[in-house]
Amino acid sequence: MGDHLEKGQHALLNEGDENEMEIFGYRTQGCKKALCLIGSIFSLGILPLVFYWRPAWHVWANCVPCSLQEADVVLLKTTDEFKIYSWKRVMWISLSALNRTSGLTPDHPLITDEEYIINRAIRKPDLKVRYIKVQKIRYVWNNLEGQFQKIGSLEDWLSSAKIHQKFGLGLTSEEQEIRRLICGPNAIDVEITPIWKLLVKEVLNPFYIFQLFSVCLWFSEDYKEYALAIILMSVISIALTVYDLRQSVKLHHLVESHNSITVSVCERKAGVQDLESRLLVPGDLLILTGSRVQMPCDAILIDGSCVVDEGMLTGESIPVTKTPLSQMASSAPWKMQTEADPRRHVLFCGTEVIQARAAGSGSVRAVVLQTGFNTAKGDLVRSILYPKPMNFKLYRDAIRFLLCLVGTATIGMIYTLCVYVLSGEPPEEVVRKALDVITIAVPPALPAALTTGIIYAQRRLKKKGIFCISPQRINVCGQLNLVCFDKTGTLTRGGLDPWGVVPCDQNGFQAVHCFASGKALPQGPLCAAMATCHSLILLDGAIQGDPLDLKMFEATKWEMTISGGDFHTKGMPADTTVVKPTDALGQVPVEGLVILRQFPFSSALQRMTVIVQEMGGARLAFMKGAPERVASFCQPDTVPSSFISELQIYTTQGFRVIALAYKKVESDCPATALMREKVESDLVFLGLLILENRLKEETKPVLEELISARIRTVMITGDNLQTAITVARKSGMVSEGQKIILVEANEATGSSSASISWKLVEEKKQIPSGNQDNYINIREEVPDNGREGSYHFALSGKSFQVISQNFSSLLPKILINGTIFARMSPGQKSSLVEEFQKLDYFVGMCGDGANDCGALKMAHVGISLSEQEASVASPFTSKTPNIECVPHLIKEGRAALVTSFCMFKYMALYSMIQYVGVLLLYWETNSLSNYQFLFQDLAITTLIGVTMNLNGANPKLVPFRPAGRLISPPLLLSVILNILLSLAMHIVGFVLVQKQPWYLMELHSACPTRNESILAITTSPHVPEKTRSNSTFASFENTTIWFLGTINCIIVALVFSKGKPFRQPTYTNYIFVLVLILQMGLCLFILFADIPDLHRRLDLLCTPVLWRVYILVMISSNFVVSLAVEETIIENRALWLAVKRCFGYQSKSQYRIWQRNLANDSSWPPLNQISYSDMQGVSYSNPVFESNEEQL
Repeated sequence: MGDHLEKGQHALLNEGDENEMEIFGYRTQGCKKALCLIGSIFSLGILPLVFYWRPAWHVWANCVPCSLQEADVVLLKTTDEFKIYSWKRVMWISLSALNRTSGLTPDHPLITDEEYIINRAIRKPDLKVRYIKVQKIRYVWNNLEGQFQKIGSLEDWLSSAKIHQKFGLGLTSEEQEIRRLICGPNAIDVEITPIWKLLVKEVLNPFYIFQLFSVCLWFSEDYKEYALAIILMSVISIALTVYDLRQSVKLHHLVESHNSITVSVCERKAGVQDLESRLLVPGDLLILTGSRVQMPCDAILIDGSCVVDEGMLTGESIPVTKTPLSQMASSAPWKMQTEADPRRHVLFCGTEVIQARAAGSGSVRAVVLQTGFNTAKGDLVRSILYPKPMNFKLYRDAIRFLLCLVGTATIGMIYTLCVYVLSGEPPEEVVRKALDVITIAVPPALPAALTTGIIYAQRRLKKKGIFCISPQRINVCGQLNLVCFDKTGTLTRGGLDPWGVVPCDQNGFQAVHCFASGKALPQGPLCAAMATCHSLILLDGAIQGDPLDLKMFEATKWEMTISGGDFHTKGMPADTTVVKPTDALGQVPVEGLVILRQFPFSSALQRMTVIVQEMGGARLAFMKGAPERVASFCQPDTVPSSFISELQIYTTQGFRVIALAYKKVESDCPATALMREKVESDLVFLGLLILENRLKEETKPVLEELISARIRTVMITGDNLQTAITVARKSGMVSEGQKIILVEANEATGSSSASISWKLVEEKKQIPSGNQDNYINIREEVPDNGREGSYHFALSGKSFQVISQNFSSLLPKILINGTIFARMSPGQKSSLVEEFQKLDYFVGMCGDGANDCGALKMAHVGISLSEQEASVASPFTSKTPNIECVPHLIKEGRAALVTSFCMFKYMALYSMIQYVGVLLLYWETNSLSNYQFLFQDLAITTLIGVTMNLNGANPKLVPFRPAGRLISPPLLLSVILNILLSLAMHIVGFVLVQKQPWYLMELHSACPTRNESILAITTSPHVPEKTRSNSTFASFENTTIWFLGTINCIIVALVFSKGKPFRQPTYTNYIFVLVLILQMGLCLFILFADIPDLHRRLDLLCTPVLWRVYILVMISSNFVVSLAVEETIIENRALWLAVKRCFGYQSKSQYRIWQRNLANDSSWPPLNQISYSDMQGVSYSNPVFESNEEQL
């Protein structure tokens, strides 16, 4: 249904974005709606329930297809692998109220200007706007283009000139009113969902509906004890789930403070006025004053500069300097106007403006760019409210597993109907017995049992300092086979300590000045560069900013102050940062330096520059950044000829290296008027600053543990490629003897197409190369064994992007052995994680939360080492700031996964044991009594379900993973063989008991002193009379079947309770072992004790001791065979591997297929070759917030 589409009925929403959806137009039809209403009444509410589970069916049943322009209902379908449906009503906004207050008419200039989406959305002449609201975002109908478009942000095509011209003086009150109505309030409203709503939503889960049906049936049969037990377990399970779901409370408190801020807005005619932040609209002109201002929206800074704390979004409370968007003549979109990162002009919602500095006598002005959920913070909150669904095979297999049980129950129902109808039973009895079969075959306690396993795992993780906001992902951890690590702050220590400087002059590099010597740094341009080229600020008397900048500044022994009013007399602006040498340094060449202007650091540019004024001296520009970048801006004759080899001496030891340069700048024009391109040219190279970045102590052992467990480890960093290679070698990510192949890709330029080169990295030989990160040693000759053994690819973010776009067919081949990815932007990190997932890897991402938000969200399992608020984007957060949490999480995940399988298997067997027993008794129109059911369900199965999950994780990571699917051959074979064993045992017991010599005699002959009371009310044990109450069920078949089934449930629990290699041995689960011993002891006591009252209560008949021994022999035989099968066949890994080899089975995972293909390819990996693209691939992008990662 829905395949035949009318013209204009179908379109794409958010085309190209990660939340892209298909949208279909429908119109409600009265007669269809009436039929559905009648169907809902006659089905007793089942039809609305089905529509709730299947939203598309609701739309197809109530509506007819139509164009999107005429639609009053739209059906949405995600374009990802999940194809999730939802539907929304099309709503209307009327602007007629503005007609009365503001005199707004269809021909008003504000309405007729169709340059902006807002005006195109207004339908004339009735002044109405159609819109839909999807995942908190409004989409209005663009009448001109005939499509739904996102509203609540400025258009992307706007140039900087247009922004200054259109919004530089503010909006008129009429424009504000129109935009408020159409865009909605500027608020990130996270409603606290009432508990009753969450309860209803959870209870409407198909399985809980089935439980409700089971409970009602049991109450009708007076089986109220177990019904109450199931209700109690379900309430606990639902309560725990609701508690997890109710993260909206935490989110509500996180965002509510930013929804009610008073801001100053400049209105075009009325001037500056205070306004509640909820009333802000895109295009409003904000006036920023004072300090410590919370940003209630995203805004483009157009005048003045700001220092902002972006900790809310990045996880790092490091002040970031924002510069104004300059007005340029170009008509290109403002984001494309310069090569610099456009985010340096944007003040993001949720961040804190620490300091706002006006340029001259003006004010700090910013134009509202995005409001509400369109903002960076809104996007983060939406990603938490609407997480990407998990495609985990276990959960899909669980549904199939339940469907198989339902199929089995259906067969049992047909059998029951036939037996009881032919026996001439009353219709109500026949129906009740048939329905009973469903509740027996499908275990209602399954959700509660699975929930307890996850709760125990979560509790164990919490003890180890790992917190989880998505418990269902714990099982996914058990399947991880590739873990990506950020470098700085994750593998290495977060802070960088200055180690020394290597100054240079016209004669080349000079002797290293080591900070550990305690000697003062020689005063001069190099020292001045370190004292001024940073983004530090003075706040409340304390210097704050990037830790690297702070360490660098502290090494100079200079001090920082803020200039006073007397600076005007010296021709320099007041309230600017001044750095001065301390008195302890003695005679110095300069009195102090005033920082006039900053060109902030950008990860794209890999550099920062400042313009400073010497007190009573010249005006200078200082630059610091990645060595190869800084050297490219310097006069060639000032860069020492030994630059590459000197650089390599330090990078190969894992040091972080920053280059410094300077020049004199003309002082006849204001610093604000100087163009960056002009300032950053013809510089004089000053030298290198060497910083130490040591590995964390835990890094190497953890990586060794993961590698020995055959879990791939990958480094994704924004740092220098050579430093990353050195850290990879030191940490053990690349072991001794393994080769590293440098992959470099260059974009197409002019007539030459994109190229890719492959070079073997040599550890000792120093051969210069002319590419980016060009100080890496390259081995020229190919060794004889160059293509043999293990190798790793290393590449930069730029090369990754070029390969993604131009060599897409090579990308999987590179990723199979790609280990080191350097100079990666946050967006590229996310794209890389996604590419690994396309190869069927289960990907974990471990980062410090600073710039890994996108990758943490994209990975199957994201582990944040940051306790900042940004960690809410990650399913797991570790209190311990090192990677020890990764193996802990994998071990617990594997244990939880195995526990889930044990639980599924046990519940399946328990159901089948009861099912087989009851169907055999139905043959004699008999059944188990309520107390017999209760004993099995509550005293045996429920206790086992609660305690079987208590096994902890095995402390050793083994080099293979547990099965990820319920329908894997070993697991299926285990279930089927145990069902057959139980079936055989029950049939043997059922048939043998009828062949016993005492079976056809009067009851007292089997056990003369014990069955007299039962004899009084039972005349024929194998043909019970239905008029009797408790003793209706008493028969030798019933007694035999009950003992066999009950003890079998205990035996199966012991057989299925797995210990090593993924969980601790079963005997360490003391509570579980104690429960099994008590249960078995109780069953044997009931079996061999001759207590008439106990027998009467449980509706059992006394049998000869020899028969009881037979029962025990049958159970023991079943146990021995079951255990032998489980240990020698099911758990025999070597046997299954041999079977796979025998049948030629090979893994269908993409990465396995590529590994096999590459192993047979003698030309791979290519070495000392250059390939050129002959086709254009597809560009990969990831629209996530990217922080200003420190990538020097």
